[in-house]
Formats: sequence, structure tokens, C-alpha cells
Amino acid sequence: MAEITKADVISFIEKMSVLELAEMVKELEEKFGVSAAAPVAVAAVAAPGAVAEAAEEKTEFDVIIKAAGANKIAVIKVVRALTSLGLKEAKDLVDGAPQPLKTGVSKEEAEEAKKQLVEAGAEVEVK
Repeated sequence: MAEITKADVISFIEKMSVLELAEMVKELEEKFGVSAAAPVAVAAVAAPGAVAEAAEEKTEFDVIIKAAGANKIAVIKVVRALTSLGLKEAKDLVDGAPQPLKTGVSKEEAEEAKKQLVEAGAEVEVK
């Protein structure tokens, strides 16, 4: 079997359409768990620890109720809607603030929960 050189790969890529090349890049990113974005590569070289921490923060968030606020009943209703807790458990969670409501959730889910709780009058923190 003949060895493939860098020149062979470059020649092959030159003959591809832009769409084919974009699909190939996506497949390579998925296969090797990397990104072709230049700023990420520079950041990874500059501070690998910081990039690893940022990646962890992007995947899992905690929603913490800091205080129930003036409208505790509305906050309890939202807590019950966001979780599978019963009335007593939701009330205990709100009364015991600051306490985590949800842990290890996506950024979108955390932001939606925060939005609903703030609208009900609670003080919320997303970590």
C-alpha cells in the first residue's frame, strides 16, 4: 500500500467543492472532538486549564434560589412547575433559601428556570 503524503491530501482537498469541504470539516471535528475555529486553538495553546474550565462551565449549570422575595406563593408554584416536588417539599426548598433548585442542567434550561423564578419574584443565581 502506498503512503499518502501531505501534498496528496492538499491536492485532494483542492478538487473538493466548498460544501463537500465543509461537511468533511464537520465530520473531522466530531470524530476527533476538536474545533476548527482559530481562536479556540490559540486559547488552547495559551492556557489549556482555562479552556478546560470554560468547557465544563458551558455544559452544566446550577440554578440556586437565593431568596424567595415578597411573593413566596408564586415562587413555590414556579418551583413545583420546574420540578416534580410536592407542595410541602417545594415550600421547604423556598423557605430554606439559599438552596440549589436544579443542578447539572443545560444553559438554556438554567436560563429559562431563572427567568421564570425572577418573574415570580425570587432572587436566583446561575452558576
